[in-house]
Amino acid sequence: MKPNTFYHIYNHANGDENLFRSEENYHYFLQQWAKYIEPVAGTYSYCLMPNHFHFLVKTQTLEVLQNLQGLQKERAVENQITQAFSNLFNSYSKAFNKLYDRRGSLFIPNFKRKEISNTKYLTTIVTYIHRNPVHHGIRNKVGDWPFCSYDAMLSSQSTLLQRKEVQTWYEDAKAYKSSHQMEVRLPDNSLFIDY
Repeated sequence: MKPNTFYHIYNHANGDENLFRSEENYHYFLQQWAKYIEPVAGTYSYCLMPNHFHFLVKTQTLEVLQNLQGLQKERAVENQITQAFSNLFNSYSKAFNKLYDRRGSLFIPNFKRKEISNTKYLTTIVTYIHRNPVHHGIRNKVGDWPFCSYDAMLSSQSTLLQRKEVQTWYEDAKAYKSSHQMEVRLPDNSLFIDY
């Protein structure tokens, strides 16, 4: 993963398993996210579903990452970003396995990441992520799922999300809400990723 770059990050549980069995699981994952990912990437939106998740992130600049990691070579920094995600997944999996007395990999191997080089698609990705609970039939209305950043974008409560920047992508709160009322097509012209 490259510094100072937007990515759509997503992953799925192995087989028919769920990544999250309880509300505490969702909260713990977000705590681990803050611990491992926030130092290397800002979070712009997210949605945690029972068996998969989506995040829109922007990796830190090369300079910030070099200072953070004490690394000089850009390649080493790029590897360190990917390693932070690996550390997150390993940490969460170990805690989950211990809690539920299970063994083996919880996540499918090699988390997915799509670089977003055209910034006009950022609002499309935000809407796509926030509409996941509606698309998968868990909720009837965007904003009704508690493990999603949709409402946080409209709130004034403290957050680690890059809310102020996301808000600049929309004319106002009404435009933000309106943009979430219909399905969107991803840059590859698909309606949804196959999970």
